[in-house]
Amino acid sequence: MASTATVPQEENNEEVKQKNVIADGRNRRVLQDIGNFVNERAAQGKKPITEGVAAVAQALKRGGGAVTKVVVAQRKVVDKLKHETVIVISSDEKTEKSRNVARREESSRKEVRTLTSILSAQSKAVCGLTNKPKDSIEDIDGADVGNELAVTEYVDDIYKFYKLTEDEGRVHDYIDLQPDINAKMRSILMDWLIEVHRKFDLMPETLYLTMNIVDRFLSMKVVSRKELQLVGISAMLIACKYEEIWAPEVNDFVFISDNAYVREQVLAMEKAILDKLEWYLTIPTAYVFLVRYIKASIPSDDKMEDLVFFLAELGLMQYPTVVLYCPSMLAAAAVYAARCTLDKSPLWSETLKHHTGYSEDQLLNCAKLLVKFHSTASESKLKAVYRKFSTPDRCAVALLSPAKSLLSNHCGELF
Repeated sequence: MASTATVPQEENNEEVKQKNVIADGRNRRVLQDIGNFVNERAAQGKKPITEGVAAVAQALKRGGGAVTKVVVAQRKVVDKLKHETVIVISSDEKTEKSRNVARREESSRKEVRTLTSILSAQSKAVCGLTNKPKDSIEDIDGADVGNELAVTEYVDDIYKFYKLTEDEGRVHDYIDLQPDINAKMRSILMDWLIEVHRKFDLMPETLYLTMNIVDRFLSMKVVSRKELQLVGISAMLIACKYEEIWAPEVNDFVFISDNAYVREQVLAMEKAILDKLEWYLTIPTAYVFLVRYIKASIPSDDKMEDLVFFLAELGLMQYPTVVLYCPSMLAAAAVYAARCTLDKSPLWSETLKHHTGYSEDQLLNCAKLLVKFHSTASESKLKAVYRKFSTPDRCAVALLSPAKSLLSNHCGELF
């Protein structure tokens, strides 16, 4: 009795499932081609496939043998349909007409000039940008499109902002305001800081920020000769905290200065510097421009890069260079002087002119100064930069012959 009671229940469940399948099949009118195919078969007096599904449901009521017969018959119908040619009803003429209409609309859109495009074109014409040969300006960011850290969508705007704001952190003539310090003492301090930077194996950004912090603080506050080194190590401590992942500790700077100062003095000077600068540390130093301009100097290699940094650090060592030239011009002049030293052709390309914003004539005086420093580096008593770039890991660029085309006697008049 138990077994006979369960059989009708299973049959009822299967029947409900099949009815749901049939109902779902009726609602699934997704592709027009399938609908065309089914209608065409019905018009020819042949049974649609859905009738076979209903037959299976009816066979379930009659028993297993009937189901088998229906399934076999259904397979024969499917096999027969596979070998028949299916004609898909579609209007090629309508498709072609829609394509032509889309092309006409697209061409009409191209001909329409918006007010924004007109104003942009007029603005470029006034600035003289339309006369630039676009083909001669190479895309230096094309290889970094997939690199999210390169921010290729915004990098040009970022450097435009750097150039607009670089004067805010620029150092102006201050040496006459310091009764106990002169330009030579400043160079000695910078030479020592370059050695400290190298011993601690710090990031290059840290060195350039340190130099800027020292100069800006000296331009705001009178410092005695005994405190000058204290200003240097405190400025580097601040720059390390800003740029480095693992910054040296205060005791490391006390030790490197041969215990000339105690910990409390370093912390007090650090606080004094930050108060005077009003915590304004996010400034475009020469380093940010050097990285960009080296990239625009095509072709560029390790030798070219090291030579540019060598010339730039020689320039930052000297007080007149820092006062006379802004960071972007110093960086561009270092690239130009390096290309002249390595006999690159052309010496100044349209790509470099586009990204730096400087012409060859504008950079000539600064480049001559840098080459002058290069020619006297081996004989100078301050040899930190020279030793740093004489090693094989820096391609020994300090040992290269200076660019003779840029050497002139008038450079020495500034000293």
